[in-house]
Amino acid sequence: MTNDTHQPAKPAVDLDEMVAASDTGARAPVGFQGKLLVSIAAAWSLFQLWIASPLPFVFGFGVFNSTEARSIHLTFALTLAFMAYPALKRSPRDRIPLFDWAIGLVAAFCALYIYIFYAQLAERPGAPITQDVIIGVIGLVLLLEATRRALGPPLVIVAMVFLVYSLLGPYMPSIVAHGGVSVDGLVNHQWVSAQGVFGIALGVSTSFVFLFVLFGALLDKAGAGNYFIKVAFSLLGHYRGGPAKAAVVASGMTGLISGSSIANTVTTGTFTIPMMKRVGFSSEKAGAVEVSSSVNGQIMPPVMGAAAFLMVEYVGISYVEVIKHAFLPALISYIALLYIVHLEALKANMQGLPSANPVRPLLNKVISFMTGLILVMALSFGVYYGLGWLKPLLGDATPWVVSVALAIAYVGLLKLGARYPELELDDPNSEVIHLPQTRPTVMVGLHYILPVVVLVWCLMVERLSPGLSAFWATVFMIFIMLTQRPLIALFRQRSQPLDDVKEGAQDLWNGLVAGARNMIGIGIATAAAGIVVGAVSQTGVGNLLADVVETLAMGNLMLILLLTAVLSLILGMGLPTTANYIVVAALMAPVVVTLGQQNGLLVPLIAVHLFVFYFGIMADVTPPVGLASFAAAAVSGGDPIRTGFQAFYYSMRTAALPFLFIFNTDLLLIDVTVIQGILIFIVSTIAMLIFAAATQGYMLTRSRWYETLLLLLVAFTLFRPGYWMDKIHDPYQTVAPAEFAEALMRADQGSHLRVQISGEDAVGDPLVTYRLVPVPGGQTAVERMQNLGLELYMDADRAFVDMVEFGSLAADIGFDFDQEIVEVSAPVDRWAKEWVWVPGFMLFGLVYWLQRRRHARKGHAVQTVTEA
Repeated sequence: MTNDTHQPAKPAVDLDEMVAASDTGARAPVGFQGKLLVSIAAAWSLFQLWIASPLPFVFGFGVFNSTEARSIHLTFALTLAFMAYPALKRSPRDRIPLFDWAIGLVAAFCALYIYIFYAQLAERPGAPITQDVIIGVIGLVLLLEATRRALGPPLVIVAMVFLVYSLLGPYMPSIVAHGGVSVDGLVNHQWVSAQGVFGIALGVSTSFVFLFVLFGALLDKAGAGNYFIKVAFSLLGHYRGGPAKAAVVASGMTGLISGSSIANTVTTGTFTIPMMKRVGFSSEKAGAVEVSSSVNGQIMPPVMGAAAFLMVEYVGISYVEVIKHAFLPALISYIALLYIVHLEALKANMQGLPSANPVRPLLNKVISFMTGLILVMALSFGVYYGLGWLKPLLGDATPWVVSVALAIAYVGLLKLGARYPELELDDPNSEVIHLPQTRPTVMVGLHYILPVVVLVWCLMVERLSPGLSAFWATVFMIFIMLTQRPLIALFRQRSQPLDDVKEGAQDLWNGLVAGARNMIGIGIATAAAGIVVGAVSQTGVGNLLADVVETLAMGNLMLILLLTAVLSLILGMGLPTTANYIVVAALMAPVVVTLGQQNGLLVPLIAVHLFVFYFGIMADVTPPVGLASFAAAAVSGGDPIRTGFQAFYYSMRTAALPFLFIFNTDLLLIDVTVIQGILIFIVSTIAMLIFAAATQGYMLTRSRWYETLLLLLVAFTLFRPGYWMDKIHDPYQTVAPAEFAEALMRADQGSHLRVQISGEDAVGDPLVTYRLVPVPGGQTAVERMQNLGLELYMDADRAFVDMVEFGSLAADIGFDFDQEIVEVSAPVDRWAKEWVWVPGFMLFGLVYWLQRRRHARKGHAVQTVTEA
């Protein structure tokens, strides 16, 4: 144990101020101003619930189109930003100065301008009058000031760079120069139209993100946050390094509903970090474990720090598809972090905390776990297929029947939980910690799972929009908050109905206010990041950036990806998850797609967006601006820079995953069957554990250097079996361009041809790139070409595109008139790449045998010394 094992955590008030300064606003005015602040916040939550609900259409009023809703959304965000966030460190915290009132009202008017004058602006698209320009300039300036207050200078600097770049394009270095835009054109694009500030990012914040953040805030205020932490500790706290394992699980569960890695770090870290130090973790390692697990909460579906909803818009696939692709990497990353913590505990010979659970043999534990797992799976299948069968039977009555069933389940779970004592938050600095028993802890809060079930049901089964799904889950959550206290008190026979209802209503009010205050930074971030997106679309800087990256990387694909990763880290520094994803996706995702195609790497767009997203959130870990590392160090009393480096070391698995799924999209469950998906999950998890053991230098015992290299080789082989199979047998054979139609006919339907084409890009510059052509159906080569929507003409041995049918598959792929087909590669039959796993596992068996023999010899030597 280290000398600082019993060092007390930093006072909670300081931590609350830290979270407030970064997420909810550090100002807490008293009196009338305080009441007005929370009332505006609650009104924002109610407005968002109103526009998400079917009620406006039922009653025929309060219906807003998307642009009007975005305008009102930003109005609330700007108003609250100037009220809740002080201008300077010395600014008052207990009152709102008159100056902030004034600029807050001006900013609100500028944001509301689009709503008030919507009809007039629609009559003059692209032709702003002087009034529009003045309002737009003031609005942009005040938005940047609100961004500085709420998020700090990084995003302000990035946005200002792009504004200046837009205006001074002709004066830039030749490689990034452009024609430039006028002030009128810039203001029209950024403020008056839906291309900049009021673009897709703010639209996603308005439609989806707010409701999920509100849902998370209501869950937390209802007591689910404490419940998640308690359950994790009751399950894992008694194992080696148990508090660290519990921190990983608790942060993962909190990350499911949290949009902030900093709030996640402090919420769970206040309790977990002192307990980790108690069992032997140093201050820096305890903080690093919490940072790694909290930041990873941002890659965990269903919310992903709000990035999941943005990906829906940017990638153009459904929300369910985004969740499916993001789930496996996030899950194996968490499993690997648990294993890293276990290895740290083994290396230091740590013990767990004393448990209140009765001691049971290992076999009984395994049987109990498997029984619970089977019951959960049986319940899931029963609900899914049972309700699927009931829907056609009950017809329009299905929602009512399901609602009654939910209410019965809710009351039943409350009655079950009322048999057990209420959960209390233990003092993490007490000398002796006795972990809670697992069964009572789990049972007392099972009803918190029901709103999540409603959310998942609406998303996955009913296929409602994310916004409407979150609305119904939030409605159920509101019902729970208003009724859980009276019902539990009734079941415990100590009911005071009026007081219990008042407490429930107060919890609901606090949840509405907390949800809105948590959204201030996200709303401001999406609006400010919209400036970057608008500048990219107006100036075409994305194409120029691709040229810069390609020049620096000298055409090497791996260097391109490394540069993109570094740029994503830099762009993400100091930005909240939502903002850094918008910025890096707008700038870097098109670069990777374009340069990948030109270098023969054809990657699905979702893989590229996840790549830049992973490295964007890594900036929350990485020194010198790793905000989550500073928050964890404030709790642990450790050095923030050392904490950040240790957290980055623990997060290497998260940094490796994007490179792996770029080259092996099976990890994203793209074009795989259910059986293949299960197999990929098992092997990928084993591979990630082996990678973790290699980076930690420890498996059964401390690894020797050659064992570490062999473990890295095994992990790479299991993750990318196709790399070695491609070396053994090329997956494609080259076909003459003139035989394109015949190759299309010979290939199996559903497979792909790789086609290299030469032509011109949108601005007339020479372009050589690759396209992946799916083989359509058809009985003859002519039919398949027709179904593809492509006609070719031949000039000797050369093939050129003669016609591309509008809206066809060929048009979607990117074929264009007069392009030359330079090379055609057709798939060939070969062994499945998964056969490479066999020698990989054999090599792992060798390393395991070497370490086991050495570990046994070491154990025998210790035993001999002990006996002597």
